[in-house]
Amino acid sequence: MTTLTEAHVEQAAFDWLSALGWSVAHGSDIAPDAPDAERGDFDQVMLERRLRDALARLNPDLPSDALDDAFRKLTRPEGSALEARNRAFHRMLVNGVEVEYRDAEGRVVGDQVRIIDFESPANNDWLAVNQFSVKENQHTRRPDVVLFVNGLPLGVIELKNPADEDATIHTAWNQLQTYKAELPTLFAMNAALVVSDGLEARLGTLTAGWEWFKPWRTVSGETLAAGDLTELQVMLQGVFEPRRFLAMVRDFIVFEDDGGALAKKMAGYHQFHAVQVAVRETVRAAGLLEGRVYERAGRYEAGRRPGGEPGDRRIGVVWHTQGAGKSLTMAFYAGAIIREPAMQNPTIVVLTDRNDLDDQLFGTFARCQDLL
Repeated sequence: MTTLTEAHVEQAAFDWLSALGWSVAHGSDIAPDAPDAERGDFDQVMLERRLRDALARLNPDLPSDALDDAFRKLTRPEGSALEARNRAFHRMLVNGVEVEYRDAEGRVVGDQVRIIDFESPANNDWLAVNQFSVKENQHTRRPDVVLFVNGLPLGVIELKNPADEDATIHTAWNQLQTYKAELPTLFAMNAALVVSDGLEARLGTLTAGWEWFKPWRTVSGETLAAGDLTELQVMLQGVFEPRRFLAMVRDFIVFEDDGGALAKKMAGYHQFHAVQVAVRETVRAAGLLEGRVYERAGRYEAGRRPGGEPGDRRIGVVWHTQGAGKSLTMAFYAGAIIREPAMQNPTIVVLTDRNDLDDQLFGTFARCQDLL
């Protein structure tokens, strides 16, 4: 009988990512001393050629000095603490990088450099690299899998051997905390963290404690995943399918800033799919669906209901249990509907039936101002 090892889990992850459209490479093949090196040194955490190619491809009308400025700002995000640098990087990733340059008449003009094409996933560069060695502050570490979008390391996956009773997903989470302390440059660009032993898998953010690393229980959002699928397969297919991952990065990550510790949060699977359906149904009910293309999304409902015709002004209810994150779901929805081009900068009215809910929602929306 074959004994499962960490290498088997790593290869399975590669196979699933490849099937989703990610290119895959071994860390040693792109290392600084490799014939096909994509890094100048082991302290370089982004893949420069891929990033520069993406900037040029996504911003064909901008001069090279503007793209150079954007490259510099992206790779050196501002902030004294890691969490602040991660927030600054996320803002640039989602909103673009503000640059100034001189036009043909010598005037100084401002513009924004796009980093990712959120509307057309295929217009981006997708690469998963295993055993990606990084050296920083006299420490050399080798995360199991690093996920690059346009040369930027947006995902880190730490894997453990399912046959080793001492190598649990909690051990993997502890290892990520070590990496975070010793490799801050890599984690300043991170969007999502995953820990898995091939069977169990959890998803979290840079600031999330162990209790906030959560499973992902569906792929498409229509039903819970079949019991014969491992949690890692469901996680990779449900979160890291390119279109869904771009939606997660743009619309479902927030930084709650209450003047104290900065908390980075991302949607759970129920919030992600509920908001996706709510946005689609809002556009349909408003009669704005014509000409729009949407991914087929899940429906969180207890059976079909009448209605559903374009422009009928009828829409459903998102039902939550206590502690399911209602306030954050509302913030995610508000951010997504504001970004929806068909809505043309809508006005959002929030109604509550208790004063304490007014305070709670105001606080949540205020802390999530970057998203809004």
